[in-house]
Amino acid sequence: MKLEILATTALLGTIAFAAPVQAANPAHVRQLLKTGSCPGCELTGANLRKAHLIGADLRNANLKGANLKSANLEGADLTGANLRGANLTQVFASDASLSATDLTNVKLTDATLYNADLEGAVLVGADLNGAILYTAVPSK
Repeated sequence: MKLEILATTALLGTIAFAAPVQAANPAHVRQLLKTGSCPGCELTGANLRKAHLIGADLRNANLKGANLKSANLEGADLTGANLRGANLTQVFASDASLSATDLTNVKLTDATLYNADLEGAVLVGADLNGAILYTAVPSK
């Protein structure tokens, strides 16, 4: 009986102290897709798969855990954005600015980053298998 009470208390305590889950702001997703501009937007976990975001302004946007698989980010400005844990598999990011961007644990498999600015980007744990980083400015 005491074991059941202890287990129940531990379970309820874990649930009560869990951090709230953030999700993409639907208005921000619509704004981005309509205008191509959403600096500082809340796009956590957004499904932007195959999105055409050519020249998009995503400076300081929160794209943590977002799905950008096969998206076109040609000329996009993601300076200071949070892409931690995002899926960028097969993304095309020619001439994109990823300066000071958090790319921790990001999946960049088979991505194409021609002339991309990665200065100051955090790439800890990033999966770059098959990625093409032609004349990309490296992170220091």
